[in-house]
Amino acid sequence: MSLETYQKEVQHLGESKGVKDHDHDLVHDLSRRLDALWRYDQYIANAEEHESVKSFWIKVKQQEQENIAELKKLLSEHIKVGDF
Repeated sequence: MSLETYQKEVQHLGESKGVKDHDHDLVHDLSRRLDALWRYDQYIANAEEHESVKSFWIKVKQQEQENIAELKKLLSEHIKVGDF
């Protein structure tokens, strides 16, 4: 692809924004973390015979739940004050 073709394909990206960049980042990261959380129970089950691996996944799941709760709180605060 030539540089000219590439520039034409991307010249209008980002012109229409539904939310501010920082809010988009929060939503995007929340989605990514929710996808990861959804998988952790399976990872824990897969590690059933390997206690150290199982403990790792349990710890990561708990940390992710805390991160998700904090992201949801931040988003809620931005929505309440009309900054979303």
